[in-house]
Amino acid sequence: MNDTVDKLVIFLAKRDGIDKLVKTFQYVSKLVHWHAESTHPNMAQRFKQWEVASGLSRKAFRTGRFLTGFNTLRRNPGATPSFKFLGVLANAGEMVYFFFDHFLWLSRIGTLDPKLATKMSYISAFGESFGYIFFVVMDLIMLKKGVEKERKLLKEKGSDDDEVSESIKKIKVDRVMRLMSVAANVADLFIALAEIEPNPFCNHVLTLGLSGLVSAWAGWYRNWPT
Repeated sequence: MNDTVDKLVIFLAKRDGIDKLVKTFQYVSKLVHWHAESTHPNMAQRFKQWEVASGLSRKAFRTGRFLTGFNTLRRNPGATPSFKFLGVLANAGEMVYFFFDHFLWLSRIGTLDPKLATKMSYISAFGESFGYIFFVVMDLIMLKKGVEKERKLLKEKGSDDDEVSESIKKIKVDRVMRLMSVAANVADLFIALAEIEPNPFCNHVLTLGLSGLVSAWAGWYRNWPT
């Protein structure tokens, strides 16, 4: 019990940890509002307010987040030129997303002209979806390399070697983390597409709600202290 509490404290001390918790609030309240709208309108309205408040607080908390893309690129010196190029594209899209998200937040709280919200939302979502596509491609490449490396180790030395077993364990941990990353990015891509090109599937409350929760909980798993 104490270990879980300690991990929760560490998790919530991170910016991403708080973001995933509030994102859970945001999309749970969206689903509850949708479910209760016809039968319990007063309760549904309260959950709608919770959803809006959670979304706005997340935007405020992400102030300056676009700068992390520069640091991510700087900390990846060993990557191949092609992988670096994919990283530049992915992080560039994410930086556009977070940068224009500031203006979207300011327009929605009334500091800037509210009419700007639609345009800022489109630009932010476009950068977001652009970046997520390349993040998914990068993760799929690394997943493929991990599988190839695991097969090579097993073929050359077998599974009885302690060093091989430890290497394979690390590969499997990395694989799970990358699968969580793919799940989160694909889920967020659905949410971004709902802003860029509204359609019955992506804009359905159930699609948005479940996508938000998949993204939040995959991010929760990735950030949870081991």
